[in-house]
Amino acid sequence: MTVRRRDLLKSAGAACLSAALPRMSRAADDHAVYELAGFGNARILHMTDTHAQLLPVYFREPGVNLGIGAMRGQPPHLVGHAFLDRFGIKPGSADAYAFTCLDFEKSAAHFGRLGGFAHLKTLIDRLRGEAGPNNSLLLDGGDLWQGSGLANVMHGADMVDAANLLGIDAMTGHWEFTYGEKKLRDNLSRFKGEFLAQNVFLTEEAAFNDAPAFDAASKRVFKPATIKEIGGHRIAVIGQAFPYVPVAHPRRFTPDWTFGIHEVELQKLVRSLRDADRVDAVVLLSHNGMDVDLKLASRVSGIDVILGGHTHDAVPQPVPVGNAGGTTLVTNAGSNGKFLGVLDLDLAKGKVRDVRYRLLPVFSELIKADPAMEALIEKVRAPHAAAYAQKIATADRLLYRRGNFNGTMDTLICDALRTAFDAEVALSPGFRWGTSVLPGQGVTMEDVLAETACTYPETYVQSMTGGQIKDILEDVCDNLFNPDPYYQQGGDMVRVGGLLYACTPAESAGHRISELRLGDGRSLEAGKSYKVAGWASVNKQDGAPVWDVFAKHLRNGMTSSVRRDSVTVKGVEGNPGWAG
Repeated sequence: MTVRRRDLLKSAGAACLSAALPRMSRAADDHAVYELAGFGNARILHMTDTHAQLLPVYFREPGVNLGIGAMRGQPPHLVGHAFLDRFGIKPGSADAYAFTCLDFEKSAAHFGRLGGFAHLKTLIDRLRGEAGPNNSLLLDGGDLWQGSGLANVMHGADMVDAANLLGIDAMTGHWEFTYGEKKLRDNLSRFKGEFLAQNVFLTEEAAFNDAPAFDAASKRVFKPATIKEIGGHRIAVIGQAFPYVPVAHPRRFTPDWTFGIHEVELQKLVRSLRDADRVDAVVLLSHNGMDVDLKLASRVSGIDVILGGHTHDAVPQPVPVGNAGGTTLVTNAGSNGKFLGVLDLDLAKGKVRDVRYRLLPVFSELIKADPAMEALIEKVRAPHAAAYAQKIATADRLLYRRGNFNGTMDTLICDALRTAFDAEVALSPGFRWGTSVLPGQGVTMEDVLAETACTYPETYVQSMTGGQIKDILEDVCDNLFNPDPYYQQGGDMVRVGGLLYACTPAESAGHRISELRLGDGRSLEAGKSYKVAGWASVNKQDGAPVWDVFAKHLRNGMTSSVRRDSVTVKGVEGNPGWAG
């Protein structure tokens, strides 16, 4: 594929109608294509949800990201042209490609892949160099260690090496916890930065048994915050790990720990940092998800900026949220290494005078790869590279996952499950990680693992009644569309195969799912039992790993089985989170 550098630069530059968006310009070499005017006296760089993607990727942003109730039409629930209009981005531009799903296939062929740690390293070093010695921080919002076959087999150790070379100063976590406490602590012992999580505590039993903790008195398992001297000022960074780890994942991975949002403890910590430690700024490094962060910002005062993650929302401008202490700016920095947030602060004694924020798309074709990071990536990938490069099939259409309802990649996974187990219905989790494959491209084992690699990949087949199937759909739907963000755990709707249904997101809990039918048109009967296949159950299973089932299906030439959408979505006409 040939990328037209002049068109990419011209297109990206033309899109910058908003001060929050990056301006790219032609420069003498690849190191100088991102030109940001100097501002303030401290710079914080933020990345999140890279999901172990060391190499540049294609990743289609969602065409459906519905906001319900008060969140209708509000960031991050904007897609397509509504997104472009809100943020002043020119259609057909490089930024339109990075931030939306519009004309994705055409734009992908034109503008190329985004991200890649070797390219991120070059960009990060440049931006830190511009800020000057000791005037910057690099923060990671979690989901750094999981999402690739390599990270899964190495239990995230490859990503620790990459993080150290990248220079990450602090991080928080989510999928990192699914490696279990021993692997997590082993990795953290090698991590040169700090792991922060104010909202992870020992259970009563674990505390009684003197389980390891950062602070036995408070029962906090990890360091809650750190204070960094930047540009002659004191900045506090608080870590907020994913609050629902034992609910969203098998409890066996973290049996001694409790999680949660913990507003009260967070407010106490912010006050202590402000009053006792006399910091000039407070930043929350969060893996709550953006809707949760917006609510949290309205209820906890004293936080200047929330650098958010988890929901994979790429939002170019911060959202200001008022609270009892003033205003908190809430951001979210996308996923898969596609974006790098740049937060420039103008600090004075005890306060932030002004802020400038940009969310930079990382166009790998425009940024020269850092040689040291390239060498590290090649080294850690070497034992597995040949197996991962094995071509399994050819994509006959765009294969993608992200979106509130079924994506083509998950439809294929559901087809694989139904075929392997002769099941009437298949269920696949609505994970938001998983890269995209363009039509005509080879589907490799690395691609398969990018959709499936986790520590509980076992498949299962079991009997469920129609009533139980509906209950599962209703439960996941309530998690996705509950009007109270604190009851949202992130992720998208469970994907289904062999099943058709209607969903009305604005309805109340238990009344969103209707018109359930099997693929052949028969109504799903509440009292009748059906054979259901799935994977990634929170209950321990012993079936084959889903990547083996999926790869076998693809090798049998089954890519053409992708069918029309299995979900009819009601009541979303005119919703800016619906691209049609």
